[in-house]
Amino acid sequence: MNETLAMTSGAAGVSPVQYGALCWRMHRGKVEVLLITSRDTGRWVIPKGWPMDKRSPAQAAKQEAWEEAGVRGEVAETAIGLFNYVKLLTPKRSCECAVQVFALRVSELVDKFPERKERRRKWFAAEKAARKVNEPELREVLLGLTANLAPHPTLLPEAEQSLATA
Repeated sequence: MNETLAMTSGAAGVSPVQYGALCWRMHRGKVEVLLITSRDTGRWVIPKGWPMDKRSPAQAAKQEAWEEAGVRGEVAETAIGLFNYVKLLTPKRSCECAVQVFALRVSELVDKFPERKERRRKWFAAEKAARKVNEPELREVLLGLTANLAPHPTLLPEAEQSLATA
């Protein structure tokens, strides 16, 4: 990889930044979230990855959602949250990464996508998804998902758009 990594500073110093897609849909009047398994440990995570040349952070998150989960949809250009996690680089080397999270409303889920043989994917109610992930800050983003979608009325169904703008 010859790309320059974006960095963010926090209490522990400077961390490389990744971009993640919180893939969601409305199902029977409730918000559901698509989680995928990580390739190394099989934990439930959201699609995420490094910055990409000539793509905005939101567009990079959207590309990761396609590669890792077979998702197509509309992504919000403004992040709805941030979380930190430890990325295993090798069995003996890791780094802490900061992930900016972008809401992506799923319009299509396809069976053939680049990492289909390396991951599982599953829909969860947002509250249950929050219990499935290991990262406390990601858990908070999931628990606040419905409220975080309100500033992005174009991502909401028409009936909810009027509620969000009222």
